[in-house]
Amino acid sequence: MAPTKFPAEFLWGAAVCAHQTEGNNVNSDCWFVENVSPTIFKEPSLTACDSYNRWAEDVDIVKAMGLTAYRFSLEWARIEPSEGTFDAAEIAHYEAIVDRCHELGLEPVLTMNHFVTPHWFASRGGWLNPQAPELFARFCATVVAKFGQKLKYVVTLNEPNLPNMLGIIGLPDFVENLTRDALDAASVKAGVAKYRMANVVRSDEIDEIEEGLAAGHVAAREAMKAIHPHLQIGLSLAMTDEEYGPGGEAVAAAVQQRVYGRWVRLVANIDDFIGVQNYSRNRWGADGKKLPNDPAYPETTMHSEVYPPSLAHCVEWTYAQTNIPVFVTEHGVGTQDDAVRAAFIKPALAELKKVIDAGVPVIGYCHWSLLDNFEWIFGYDFTFGLVSVDRQNGFTRTRKPSSFVLEEVARNRGL
Repeated sequence: MAPTKFPAEFLWGAAVCAHQTEGNNVNSDCWFVENVSPTIFKEPSLTACDSYNRWAEDVDIVKAMGLTAYRFSLEWARIEPSEGTFDAAEIAHYEAIVDRCHELGLEPVLTMNHFVTPHWFASRGGWLNPQAPELFARFCATVVAKFGQKLKYVVTLNEPNLPNMLGIIGLPDFVENLTRDALDAASVKAGVAKYRMANVVRSDEIDEIEEGLAAGHVAAREAMKAIHPHLQIGLSLAMTDEEYGPGGEAVAAAVQQRVYGRWVRLVANIDDFIGVQNYSRNRWGADGKKLPNDPAYPETTMHSEVYPPSLAHCVEWTYAQTNIPVFVTEHGVGTQDDAVRAAFIKPALAELKKVIDAGVPVIGYCHWSLLDNFEWIFGYDFTFGLVSVDRQNGFTRTRKPSSFVLEEVARNRGL
């Protein structure tokens, strides 16, 4: 039998995002657009999971699960609420999370920007603004100068390719129309020509916004490395396992190049790692259309397949394109049936182990998400968490059965 133990240094973690969990992120673009009319968001984030106040409890849960890493993000809108004004108390807030991780023996994996930007940044056109990369780099450098010596792994941007991926999947026309209407409403309310976000994007602006994000990644990486060369810096990509039926190989390859090509070329042999964030697969036919789901696999809330091999396939493909280590920065299942999530974890990790055994360097695995949280335009209906949050009764956290499955694997360092 093949060995079932993962490498001793392999990191086992869970991930969260500031805006999705903290609550009351009132100086951000997302908060602003959640509260315009019309809006594309089903509901406002409000207090979310109250993690701004309960972050220590969240970190303690990660430790209790036997994990060794905690991926979380900064909230740029808190740290730089107005352009050029940095809040020392907010920087200290996030540094305290890093310190608590170290106290508990957890590796903090810090994401500098998980989609959300300050209101003032979005009012200037967001990532369409030619000055956006230097503004982002200044923010990253300011934080890293304060506590970068306490960090090892830094993710600059979370899923900068997501709008392109969603465009390939094919969203209904009403989503595009509502996106435009919400951004127009935000522009009017803010009194600007173009109010722009990173995860609510018009289809005709996807490429231009990606160009801004790509330049932002490079600028931020250089700025942080100049201060702390020891930092291991990368970005994370939203990735679907692009498979194909008869005659569909060229279609799948074209999709890979369209959605991931810019990014793997940008970081190949340069970045210290690349983050892979995978949830499912697509299967493409010769006609360029997606094939029906295989009924042998359960479906997520979004009606995509719960397909365990997809993560390993994405990791393998990404390493072949970039020749840099891979970090699984997100992986999970959007479902209200935790039994599906619990049954999915071990088979997916078994496939990942085969890829590692074949020689692909994988730093670690962070499950999305630690908590059921605010899932962007879908509000609180979509659940990915290993832990539920009772938002009506004191934000009580309750571990789900799936969390104990991941704990077993992490404590055994294998399957």
